[in-house]
Amino acid sequence: MSLMQSTPIIVDGKGHLLGRLASVLAKQILSGQQVTVVRAELLNVSGSFFRNKLKYHAFMHKRHLVNPVKSGPFHFRAPSRILIRAVRGMVPHKTARGAAAMQRLKVYEGVPASLERKKKLVIPAALRVLRLKPGRKYATLKRISSEVGWKHGETVDKLEEKRKIKQQAFFERRLAASKRLAAAQTAAAAEIEPINKQLAQYGH
Repeated sequence: MSLMQSTPIIVDGKGHLLGRLASVLAKQILSGQQVTVVRAELLNVSGSFFRNKLKYHAFMHKRHLVNPVKSGPFHFRAPSRILIRAVRGMVPHKTARGAAAMQRLKVYEGVPASLERKKKLVIPAALRVLRLKPGRKYATLKRISSEVGWKHGETVDKLEEKRKIKQQAFFERRLAASKRLAAAQTAAAAEIEPINKQLAQYGH
């Protein structure tokens, strides 16, 4: 990760390992950095899908001894909440410093409209292709969440498809504009060459 910045760091969650990303984010928010994670549903978890599904179902059956309704533990189904809970386990969240650090972390499924045009980063220390041995099994957080009760996977997929179409159209417009500018500069080069030579005599 980069050094401290005044503006929030935006991380694209696609292809990152859940635990490794959580450890990096915990360190950053404790140091005072604001971090936003998008596309949390595309995070990866090492191990086969069936194994992870059994582990989460076992977690969902854990109940508080005295008051199961009020006292938790609370079993979050959404991928964004699962990541936040993983980060929370690495932060002293019951202290003022830890609570303030958790306020600096924002996590979203998909990419909100306000963050579409912002630069997004990846964290090499948490990328699955770099940290997980080739051939090892892994599962996506979207599939696990859908199996344990998250009901918005299809909605997020539809919105992401619309966003990608808009982004492709925007990219094509920018590319066409840059090509027109380059063609215009090439066409005008012969006309402005005498002017440039006169300006060069005066040190411009």
